[in-house]
Amino acid sequence: MKFTKMQGIGNDYVYVNCFEETVENPEELSVRVSDRHFGIGSDGLILIMPSDKADFRMRMFNADGSEGMMCGNGTRCIGKYVYDNGLTDKTEISLETKSGIKYLKLFVKNGLVETVEVDMGQAVTKPADIPMKADGDSFINRPIEVNGKMYNITAVSMGNPHCVIFTSGVDGLDLEKTGPAFENHVFFPEKVNTEFCEILSDGTIKMRVWERGSGETWACGTGACAVAVAAVLCGYSKCGEEIIIRLRGGDLAITYKSDGRVLMRGGAEKVFDGEFYLND
Repeated sequence: MKFTKMQGIGNDYVYVNCFEETVENPEELSVRVSDRHFGIGSDGLILIMPSDKADFRMRMFNADGSEGMMCGNGTRCIGKYVYDNGLTDKTEISLETKSGIKYLKLFVKNGLVETVEVDMGQAVTKPADIPMKADGDSFINRPIEVNGKMYNITAVSMGNPHCVIFTSGVDGLDLEKTGPAFENHVFFPEKVNTEFCEILSDGTIKMRVWERGSGETWACGTGACAVAVAAVLCGYSKCGEEIIIRLRGGDLAITYKSDGRVLMRGGAEKVFDGEFYLND
């Protein structure tokens, strides 16, 4: 099987062009290719497929084999892949995901895509739609108990459920201990991605993320979008202004628009091409 390893600010996936390749069992394959000792090494597997609703279709699988609804960094890398490899000559494309159709603008330099802006659609804040077991129209800066400690969280869905915590000293947090407790919290029936955030300035936020099914990753596009939304809802940032989300792998620029849409802008890079032996 031919593949391409790509990364968006450190969020690395194995990409397979399903216009040319057939993947029989993506759940099992994702586990195999993600292993950093016996496989290729990645946060998961992303399939680039034909679509009857958009220009292209994306399916993404986490490192544990579970299928995800959406991957923000993955959408940008797909934009780069399809343009750089001649699958399209358009610089504005649509991409079908399990959380709806996303719209991408590709910024090209010297014939290759360097930066991609993604219209991530509407932020969802109603607990029932995230989904979250809580009443009301929103869950903003409200306390929950995790491992015997109280945390104020803001719940947002950007196609994936997110739990955002604003705190200090995020570099010193033990996410290996705390992350799984949030991921499997009873409030979130489909598990949750958790962002631990520190306000650096009015327009800059440092973020670490624990992703359901993958653990701590260097970046999470939907998570960065959820953080920007939460920052506006909690009064740390202003609606309509660009917010820089500083992740372990680099920076993303996020804008939470007054109409509820979220725009995400950042880079996408190819790491290498290769072939993976699908032995029986």
